Amino acid sequence: MDSQKNWCTKTWRGGHNWRSSIGEATEEALQRIISTLANKNDEIQNFIDTLNHTLKGVQANSSNILSELDEEFDSLYSILDEVKEGMINSIKQEQTRKSQELQSQISQCNNALENSEELLEFATRSLDIKEPEEFSKAARQIKDRVTMASAFRLSLKPKVSDNMTHLMVDFSQERQMLQTLKFLPVPKAPEIDPVECLVADNSVTVAWRMPEEDNKIDHFILEHRKTNFDGLPRVKDERCWEIIDNIKGTEYTLSGLKFDSKYMNFRVRACNKAVAGEYSDPVTLETKALNFNLDNSSSHLNLKVEDTCVEWDPTGGKGQESKIKGKENKGSVHVTSLKKHTRSGTPSPKRTSVGSRPPAVRGSRDRFTGESYTVLGDTAIESGQHYWEVKAQKDCKSYSVGVAYKTLGKFDQLGKTNTSWCIHVNNWLQNTFAAKHNNKVKALDVTVPEKIGVFCDFDGGQLSFYDANSKQLLYSFKTKFTQPLLPGFMVWCGGLSLSTGMQVPSAVRTLQKSENGMTGSASSLNNVVTQ
Repeated sequence: MDSQKNWCTKTWRGGHNWRSSIGEATEEALQRIISTLANKNDEIQNFIDTLNHTLKGVQANSSNILSELDEEFDSLYSILDEVKEGMINSIKQEQTRKSQELQSQISQCNNALENSEELLEFATRSLDIKEPEEFSKAARQIKDRVTMASAFRLSLKPKVSDNMTHLMVDFSQERQMLQTLKFLPVPKAPEIDPVECLVADNSVTVAWRMPEEDNKIDHFILEHRKTNFDGLPRVKDERCWEIIDNIKGTEYTLSGLKFDSKYMNFRVRACNKAVAGEYSDPVTLETKALNFNLDNSSSHLNLKVEDTCVEWDPTGGKGQESKIKGKENKGSVHVTSLKKHTRSGTPSPKRTSVGSRPPAVRGSRDRFTGESYTVLGDTAIESGQHYWEVKAQKDCKSYSVGVAYKTLGKFDQLGKTNTSWCIHVNNWLQNTFAAKHNNKVKALDVTVPEKIGVFCDFDGGQLSFYDANSKQLLYSFKTKFTQPLLPGFMVWCGGLSLSTGMQVPSAVRTLQKSENGMTGSASSLNNVVTQ
């Protein structure tokens, strides 16, 4: 009985396991189906949103074009009214001129006729004079008056005619032209050529062409927006298009961009004098670049940190560092006190007892302390080539720019460990400019630039510093990075501002080809004096 019971139990368990494995496979298949359906539903919903957006666009654009048509016809009516008014004035002026001429002639003729009738009556009466002398006298008077009579000097021809046909109009051609009025042909959509587009030096050059020649094109409109979605633009969760109008050529360059998104969408439309054509098919161009902010949680208490700015604040950590330091050193070797100050009360960044420093908590993201006036970036570099720029305030007394492993300790200063690399600028007491790594220093015989460019090639094991304006190479470290890197910055008495979201400049890429062998990393710092 027991053996039979055990056999039944094993059989049940085996069946249960078989059913369980079948159920798991079915569940996985069902999960895949659900995921596929969910993705398809998202696509359909996005397409519906696109259609609704397009429908609203049709309605809005139809209203706009009707208004524009009314304005065009109103303008045409206004021009016709002006032309008609001008022609009416010409006819009236001609009528007035001819009427005045004829009225003047009529008045002259009436006066002459009146004088002539009076002379005729006098002559008729003279025929009845019997006395020869009086008759002769009257005859001479009549003769003199006839000679001077205006009736014999008048031109009995109208000065003007009643013909007004020279002011007649024939609008048959114009009428025919008006009858042939039609919509201006809409320019075809341009075609953006991705091969001709260029993304470099934080600039994007977009090039396009017309599918066929159109001599009525007046200008182009380019629209762009940043996005983190590859492929076609989406309706939801997208930024608004930014517009660049009145482009006369078939390419345009946007410069000085910050690449804080992975991609940019572009579209272009052609315009003639009256109408804009359809948009080209949108093109998505990749605009990846290292974009990071400063990590306030990692910064020293004496540093005031914003996204891309850090400033020295001597009152920020007052009364706090001793507590933090005491807590860190509880049960450990004594560390050099922070009470060593300059005359102004500001502790020197150089006064650190490296040999007596206690073991720091590696990998911690707590604040830096002691005299490590440091703040790190919030984005790790694990591969690829990256570039950013740093500008110091004019009165900054001391600062460092470089990179460090995440394991950099709380009390560690940039360049004084084998886990950090930097260049250091010191304007306090004496002016120095040097490269630092593993507590070794190499003086740099170059002028400190206004802005420093940092190039990090993680895979190639290279960290280079440049004059950001002239792209002159300042120094290069060559090593093998074995851990993720974080941008690092030290500030004492002053401030730094960062420019991130930048691509590696073309000039820097070119210099990389000839830079190999010029300078080294730890090997070039082995024979210099430590601080």
